[in-house]
Amino acid sequence: MSRIGRKPIEIPEGVEVKISGNKISVKGPKGSLDFDFHDDIEAKNSEKEIQVTARRETKQSWALWGLTRMLIANMIQGATKGFEKKLELQGVGYRMATQGKKLNLALGFSHPVEVEVPEGLEARVEKNTLTISGIDKQKVGQFAASIRALKKVEPYKGKGFRYAGEIVRKKAGKKAVGAEK
Repeated sequence: MSRIGRKPIEIPEGVEVKISGNKISVKGPKGSLDFDFHDDIEAKNSEKEIQVTARRETKQSWALWGLTRMLIANMIQGATKGFEKKLELQGVGYRMATQGKKLNLALGFSHPVEVEVPEGLEARVEKNTLTISGIDKQKVGQFAASIRALKKVEPYKGKGFRYAGEIVRKKAGKKAVGAEK
């Protein structure tokens, strides 16, 4: 049984939720999101909350129950507050700038890297910090991960993209390791 699935989802004021069959639509001040959930899951809407239940008693149904509940809760949070990920770029000569719906990145390669910002997301650059924001948590996280994959933090000098607050463990170089013996 899912402990997360049992919790009801509160609907804040200004958010409109429509459930029809296996489709849920959430409309809020930031925008609207749609989601089709599995047939084993049932969602009921009352005035101020949504209750998600599993129709069958199988492991897959219980797993989908908690997952569906969290996805709906994330949709409601995205429609009201939105989501945000921050990436920091560290390294001498590494730069980034926005040009309309594109990010221009100088990451130490022989060419500049241009990345198109996906529909529904917004990217802002302040000094060495890139802020990605949007209403869909999955899209925000996926875009942040794809940007980070362009130049991951290397373990010797700590150069590259890292999430804000991420701690990178540095390795000792060859000379430092050889001197210990």
